[in-house]
Amino acid sequence: MGNFINVILPIPLERSFTYSITEEEATLLQPGMRVAVPFGKTKIYTGIVHSVHQKPPEAYEAKEIHQLLDDYPIINPIQLKHWEWIASYYMCTLGEVVRSALPSAFLLESETLVVRNTEYEVDENELLDDEFLVFEALQHQSILKVQEVSAIIERKNVLPILQRLLEKKIIVLKEEVYEQYRPKLVRYVKLGAEYDADEKLEELLNSLKRAPKQSQVVLTLFQLQGRSQKPIKVSELEKASNTSKAVIKSLVDKVVLEEYFIKTDRVNFGGSSDDSETKDLNEYQTSALIDIKKAFKEKKVTLLKGVTSSGKTEVYVKLIEECLEKGLQALYLLPEIALTTQLISRLQEYFGEKIAVYHSKYNVQERVEVWQNVLQAKPKAQLVIGARSAMYLPFSKLGLVIVDEEHESSFKQFDPAPRYHARDAAIVLGNLHSANVLLGSATPSVETYYNAKTGKYGFTEITRRYGDVLMPEMELVDIKEATRKKRMKGHFSERLLLEMQETLIEGNQIILFQNRRGFAPLLECLTCGHTPQCPNCDVSLTYHQFRNQLRCHYCGHHTALPESCFACGSPDLDTKGFGTEQIEKEVIGLFPDAKVGRMDLDTTRGKHGYEKIITAFEQQELDILVGTQMLTKGLDFRNVNLVGVMNADSLLNFPDYRAHERTYQLLTQVSGRAGRTKKRGKVIIQTYNPYHQILKQVTTSDYEGMYKEQLDERAQFKYPPVNRIIKVTFKHKNYNVLNEAADWFVGALRSNFGGTVLGPEYPPVARIRNQYLKHIVVKVEKVQSLAQTKANIRRIEKSFKAVAMYRSVRVIYNVDHI
Repeated sequence: MGNFINVILPIPLERSFTYSITEEEATLLQPGMRVAVPFGKTKIYTGIVHSVHQKPPEAYEAKEIHQLLDDYPIINPIQLKHWEWIASYYMCTLGEVVRSALPSAFLLESETLVVRNTEYEVDENELLDDEFLVFEALQHQSILKVQEVSAIIERKNVLPILQRLLEKKIIVLKEEVYEQYRPKLVRYVKLGAEYDADEKLEELLNSLKRAPKQSQVVLTLFQLQGRSQKPIKVSELEKASNTSKAVIKSLVDKVVLEEYFIKTDRVNFGGSSDDSETKDLNEYQTSALIDIKKAFKEKKVTLLKGVTSSGKTEVYVKLIEECLEKGLQALYLLPEIALTTQLISRLQEYFGEKIAVYHSKYNVQERVEVWQNVLQAKPKAQLVIGARSAMYLPFSKLGLVIVDEEHESSFKQFDPAPRYHARDAAIVLGNLHSANVLLGSATPSVETYYNAKTGKYGFTEITRRYGDVLMPEMELVDIKEATRKKRMKGHFSERLLLEMQETLIEGNQIILFQNRRGFAPLLECLTCGHTPQCPNCDVSLTYHQFRNQLRCHYCGHHTALPESCFACGSPDLDTKGFGTEQIEKEVIGLFPDAKVGRMDLDTTRGKHGYEKIITAFEQQELDILVGTQMLTKGLDFRNVNLVGVMNADSLLNFPDYRAHERTYQLLTQVSGRAGRTKKRGKVIIQTYNPYHQILKQVTTSDYEGMYKEQLDERAQFKYPPVNRIIKVTFKHKNYNVLNEAADWFVGALRSNFGGTVLGPEYPPVARIRNQYLKHIVVKVEKVQSLAQTKANIRRIEKSFKAVAMYRSVRVIYNVDHI
């Protein structure tokens, strides 16, 4: 009987594939290892071994694997189990989860190489000009990569030419797998072994008298070696001896110095973990910690609801400390990369080099190193801090999972698949490892609070700020009235300007919150009313003054700012609405002496973009920081005394059942950045509707009132947490095909589910990147089996795909859509 393996390929196909292996390979291979396997006519993919068995496939002949890529599994069994749960629950394929979870350096894909066919005589006169260029290049070089062919013939699309050369039997194509990860090797030097004896060293120095620089290098190296036993880097020696690389190289060539390389991690966190004692907790924190431990004993997921600046992080630190003392790993999930930069410096004081960080701003090489450190449970990866993708790491002895700011929508992945919610997936991960799970927030999501209220989760609360600092004083300013009485300066009310002046005189800092980037969302012609639209999406272009261009925030299309209207040619163009750029410009005009910064997607694109702005603000190099919702997420600025919300109505009037809950959370979180030390902070919220119920609840910190109201409303209209929601999105470039397909699908769903199916309906932006969109929402009652519902939807999709006309329509599932 033969030996076989089932392999998960990182492609969106429902099933795994079977490949044949030899007896020897069967003894070496284990689930979780990578193998390169052929797929299709030429392509070679990296697959993950799912299982080793002796059952041949029935529908096709099993191919042999291409090569083994690992000596040991890089994915452990619990991880595979967790990924299978994500694929099943969020209605996507295991291949999509693998592609999302693994750092791309692990997914080696083959590269097509062009090789000359030596067995065939070529008549050069038959070749066209571009074909001859490729043929000539192959005379001088045995192998060409596809991009090299592209450069030779100066064309992007080279496939037609390669196809013609294949037909004429001039070339053959072959695939080669290449490794993306390169370990970082640091160059070190030491004195050659023969110069260990003092006499030999003296001889050497005498021989180098005519080369003073070389002599200086040898003496410096001798001194450095005497001071410490640590290896000496080439760069270190170069600096200490005040010479160049060339001098050191000539000594290496003479074998006076020996060079060697040591593999090092690209990211290292230093710190003094042994010296720093964790802070003592106050009575409220201690009481919360006791409640959390009680709930952990009952194996319950626990919610810690603590007002902003109540010292939740200190409670987390105590729990992490206990977890690490037991020799277990801890995972600390955050919604935003901006938060990791601030938190690392705080946690470094306590845990020093035990910290590893994992998020999308790290490059591929750095992520591979963190993965390997977690896999091998190294001391430098005992505490992993990261955004949602950190949940995919290969933990072997996870003891604690903390999800901070659990209400944040950033924990939900929207595109591409898997469209998972990191909070919910982290809870499942914790259960698989039998680890404790703690969710923390000042404004928990309605679902989590409902679970805590119904006893499914443990619950504890901190109601006082750390150091008994008072909650900020909140004030609503009616800008409708102020505009009518002409008491607005640009987008600033008199009240906000007065408070800003006072805050700056006292030497404190200000945060201004406007949840829209760019200068203005609309550019309008005053003559004919025309507004420039994106050619690929059904949305108007946003004006960015900094780059003097119009940009689409959906597909990235951009164009230079027009001097006249595209429709009527009139030069009278005006902007409508305002974004962070416009606020920044107005602030600079109103307060020319103040240092102003801006924090939004445009200013934080680089790897250290967040870090630079946050550090500058923390060190009081900036007086005023203008930003989007990045600012609201748990950042701790000690000197901020005033927070201004430029327009609360843009949050409230959003077409979404969560709009009111989100507004409450955002405004409470942003106001929590004010007055975090001794003096009471102030928050000014500008609105056209100061009598709105949600705004009143924010100013009185009435979370319970908001929760009850939202729960009643959702029970009435069958939304979570009372019901479950599955959103089905259809995508197609043809408007009519999309309409027909969505109607067919909704008809089949209604015959299965009755009145709990809404749609099909166009979203507010109905076309993105030239693809039309249509949504269907399926509401699943708690008494209904969610698994059964998903199985029924999948069955309908199979029948749907059987209709030839609908095959090209993309069907996207979003379970627990938020």
